[in-house]
This record gives sequence, structure tokens and C-alpha cells, in this order.
Amino acid sequence: MEYYGFSQYLKERFGTKVYKVALHAGLTCPNRDGTLGTGGCIFCSADGSGDFAEQAAFSVSCQIQKAKERVKHKNPNGVYIAYFQAFTNTYGPIDYLERIFSEAMEEEDVVAISIATRPDCLSDDVLALLKRLNKRKPVWVELGLQTIHEKSAVYIRRGYETPVFDEAVKKLRAIGIEQIIVHVILGLPGEDKSMMLQTVDYVGHSGASGIKLQLLHVLKHTDLAKEYQAGKFEVLTQDEYITLVTECIAILPEHMVIHRMTGDGSRKNLIAPMWSTDKKKVLNQLHQAISNADRAALRKKFAQGTADA
Repeated sequence: MEYYGFSQYLKERFGTKVYKVALHAGLTCPNRDGTLGTGGCIFCSADGSGDFAEQAAFSVSCQIQKAKERVKHKNPNGVYIAYFQAFTNTYGPIDYLERIFSEAMEEEDVVAISIATRPDCLSDDVLALLKRLNKRKPVWVELGLQTIHEKSAVYIRRGYETPVFDEAVKKLRAIGIEQIIVHVILGLPGEDKSMMLQTVDYVGHSGASGIKLQLLHVLKHTDLAKEYQAGKFEVLTQDEYITLVTECIAILPEHMVIHRMTGDGSRKNLIAPMWSTDKKKVLNQLHQAISNADRAALRKKFAQGTADA
């Protein structure tokens, strides 16, 4: 079974090697500043899922230069995507957002910016800004959906209902955003395989153009860690995860870009699953499992399971 991988998309889109550099805009989240809550999502680290981003104390241009210096041996003559990763990157004053996004775009070898945010943080002003910026260089938007199941959404303290996501995708498509990338967490407590596949299938038909499949990581100093240490749930095994991701990719549209098939948890904060720290081994097994899979058979299996539910 073949799939449309991120590296293939980048090569087709930009014609050269592209490296993504993670940035910290110094923003927060409505789930942390008291608007919706103060603890953040149950799984979210103190860095707002920006554990590998640069330091917010530095300007955007300085962060880009520092990141480029660290990866220059991997990308000596390539170009970059400026990835605003930490917290909610459309949750701030519009003039500040315009300044930081424009600053990233001014870097000659930055060919696009990617903005991680929440579907409920896309006001009309923000959408108008993204539309303007998208005329200068490609703007991508990454939306944290995680699940379509409302019981799970309440448990993880997502803070919005799934129709908000649907409306966000519709609006982003309307302003010409070419890569709308949806984050999905596999292995949320209380969800079985069929529920996770339902979420992935939903994303595949949502109008989004890309997906990030993220293994649930249990990180220190999170409320999820307390649940795990109290024995309230178990994490996926490596074999379970590889089988699950293979089935996820099989049911997605073949034109959807697979931006990620697993994820990185900060080693210093990771509690479980520890097998995920050997990312090279995991990816090799994933690639092998996917290449050996029968897309038609897996789609038939999913359709039958849906019909029987």
C-alpha cells in the first residue's frame, strides 16, 4: 500500500529539500488563561506542546537563525518552513500576530509558515490576516482536533465541540489555505480501535488536506500522568500502534498528506510509552507494515465494522 507522505509533498511543492523549524511566539491558550480553563488539555505539557520549539525570549528571526544553525548539517542548501508550534498561535492581538508572521516570511529561505492553533481561535480578523499573508507566501494551519468523540473531548478538556472544527475547516478552505493539517491523538483513554478509526475517517472527509497521527504520550507534570499513575488506563503497545496506524492510512483518501505517523515526546518528561523513544525503529516497522498492507481489504474491514456498529 502506498500513501502520500509529507516528504513527497514537500518535494513536489517546493522542488527541494525542506526543513521545518519549530518556533515559540510567546502566546498562551484559552484553556490556560482562564477563558476556558487554567490547566490546559489533560495531556499538554507545560510548554504547550512546544517542547522542541525555540525559546520565546528571542525574536522570531533570531529563533529561525538559531534553528537553522542547529540543522545546517542536515539541510545545507535547502529551505525552511517556519512552524509556530507552542500553545495557540492565533490567540493574541492581531497586530502582534501580523508582526510575528510577517517577520518569519521576511526570511528569504523561509518558503512557508505553518501555524498551530485551535479551531475556536479563528476570528474574522485572524482569517482576514491569514488570507492577506497567504498571498505573500503559503500559509498552513494546523488544527488540534484529537478526537471526534464528545465524551473524550470533555475528558481531555478540549473546550469546544466538533462542529466548531467543521466550521474552521470550511472557513480556511474559503480563504485558500492549501494545507489544513489536523492533529489526531491515537490511544486516548476510553477509546477503542473503532473509535479512533472513526475519528480518522471523519478527518479524511472533513475537507482538510493533511493529517498528523500522534501517539498518546504520558508526560510528567500533566494531569494525564496522574491518571496513568493511578492505573486508570494503559498506553498502546508498539504492535498495537503499528497495526492501528496502518489501518488509519488505509481508510484515508489517497490524496491526503500524511504529515506524521507518530510523534516525539521529550525524553526528560516522558513516562510512557517508552518504546516510542526508538523512533527510527518504530518508523521502520511502520513503513514495512504499510507497504505490506492491502488497502482494499482494510477499507472493507472498516466499512463492515461501521455497518455492524
